[in-house]
Amino acid sequence: MNREPLSALRRLALLGGLAALLAPAAHATQLVHQNLKQMIAAADVIVSGDVAKVSDGIDRGVPFTEVTLKVKGSVKRELATDSSYRFRQYGLLKNRRMADGKYLLATRIEGLPGWTVGEKVTVFMNKPSVRTGLTSPVGLAQGKLTGSGPKLANAFDNRGLFQGMSVDPAVLSPLEAEMLTRNSGAVDGGVLNQLVKRAVREQWIQKGVMR
Repeated sequence: MNREPLSALRRLALLGGLAALLAPAAHATQLVHQNLKQMIAAADVIVSGDVAKVSDGIDRGVPFTEVTLKVKGSVKRELATDSSYRFRQYGLLKNRRMADGKYLLATRIEGLPGWTVGEKVTVFMNKPSVRTGLTSPVGLAQGKLTGSGPKLANAFDNRGLFQGMSVDPAVLSPLEAEMLTRNSGAVDGGVLNQLVKRAVREQWIQKGVMR
């Protein structure tokens, strides 16, 4: 009995049901706005570092892109400086020929960020799926801020990053207070990362300091 059609059907079913396994990306075509407070609250880990390696593959029928960061700093989970933080998100870097001669296209869920070796980034990462091991930044491309010199911005030029949230002015430095008034545009990476670190370690969200 020819088993190849069954194998193909299994692959299609697995890929077709992937949205249910990737809760953070399930509504990618209707991207929900995420501000800084929401991203801090949702993130499993927040990592600053350099993109050291980008590769792709297929694991149990699921196409993935694997990204390795060289860690420069982290919060919500302690990662050693200069250690490697590795994660996988859905999709391939390029079309891939399968054993049956057919090609699996390098489709990517709309809204997921791309990655380039050498980029300096700060990423707010969702907890990986238990079933697939795949993850994504919180808010998809909103949760990946890329460095340009000392500045950081996401794919949307930080539009709405501080919208709909407030922080008790008593805990803010002048530079932090000024940053939070901006509606868009790149921000100083040192100022942003320091604010995020303090917000997590001093439990601003839990204590109502960041609302």
